[in-house]
Amino acid sequence: MPIYAYTGLTAQGRAVTGVIDADSPKGARLSLRRTGIFPTTVSAERAVQTASPASTISGLTRLFERVPARELALLTRQLATLTKAGLPLVECLSTLIEQLEHAALKRVLSHVRQQVREGRSLADALQAHPRVFSSIYINMVRAGEESGTLETVLARLADYSEDQARLLRTVQSALTYPLLMVVVASAILLFLLAYVVPQVTRIFSETGQKLPLVTRLLIGLSFFLADYWWLLLIVGASGMLVGARLFRTPKGREWCDRWLLRLPWVGRLLQRLSVARVARTLSTLLASGVPLLFALGIVTHLVSNTLLRRALEEACASVQEGESLAAPLKRSGLFPALFIQMITVGERSGELEGLLTRAAEAYDEEVATALARLTSLLEPLTILVMGGVVLFIVLAILLPIFELNQLVH
Repeated sequence: MPIYAYTGLTAQGRAVTGVIDADSPKGARLSLRRTGIFPTTVSAERAVQTASPASTISGLTRLFERVPARELALLTRQLATLTKAGLPLVECLSTLIEQLEHAALKRVLSHVRQQVREGRSLADALQAHPRVFSSIYINMVRAGEESGTLETVLARLADYSEDQARLLRTVQSALTYPLLMVVVASAILLFLLAYVVPQVTRIFSETGQKLPLVTRLLIGLSFFLADYWWLLLIVGASGMLVGARLFRTPKGREWCDRWLLRLPWVGRLLQRLSVARVARTLSTLLASGVPLLFALGIVTHLVSNTLLRRALEEACASVQEGESLAAPLKRSGLFPALFIQMITVGERSGELEGLLTRAAEAYDEEVATALARLTSLLEPLTILVMGGVVLFIVLAILLPIFELNQLVH
């Protein structure tokens, strides 16, 4: 059945947009009026012809909008609940489409439902939208369909999506306030040095007396910022451009990743973040019935650090040759001892996915604690730096005033 995108007005005058499947544009308009929506435009959406990863979806650029992690997690949880209730898959998708408010996700799900109606599997239908559904998501759904445990796999996938969304919120909330303070404080200081301080210090320059060193430094800095601010912008933009180009090269990316891992505190945090994601993803895939080698191949592409990714690729090759997973990871020297020990015990006991889940929980908690400490340190540190700069400005202004008073007396 064709899919139509529409815009319209409700009985209360509120503008709405969405998609609907109908036999014709006239049928779409009639269906919308029955639901209390008065359509203003109705246009046909072109259906997806193939579900391969390399397929081209013409005229559907809106399908490639990013979907927030929390929206996808909520969708997965609701789909798991509906399938567990025994509803047919098409009916589950229809129910979700009716209640969705995110326009891009609603449009994507409508095309998924259309392909399922045409006889495709859910995994193949999801595979046509790689910008919305990751390879982990698709392969877990495929494993659930092949094993007949789709509702169980969807529940695990919902747990995984919620955990990832929760971790992302933790990182964002921990870093947003300190970064905002730094940006606002820097903007205020630049304004003071470039516009306010020159007006005050010009009075001291006109007196002709010898000014203190701190005052001369402040005057020089303020005049430099006022006259050559454009030079600072050019240097900053050039540095960012050169850094971005260097980061795109394999050697530059490797050097940057190695440098980040060697940082005293940040390196440990980045390592724990990557290990937590690897452990949780691998555990979820194994528990869903995905073979270990295939799961390792998927997890490898999730790691952004080139050193950790190479270590996982070498581990995948070693496992393919019959070696254990723990041995190559230990040889790399890039993974924590607790993570290696958990894998070793899990391989011996046959409970690898369970121990990986425990490791992921431990590292998630460690990351959350570290971020909380970082936030508690950054706030007073920012205040101290701001106080030091303000003290420097105040001393630079007050010292000449004291000297003038002594000359008068």
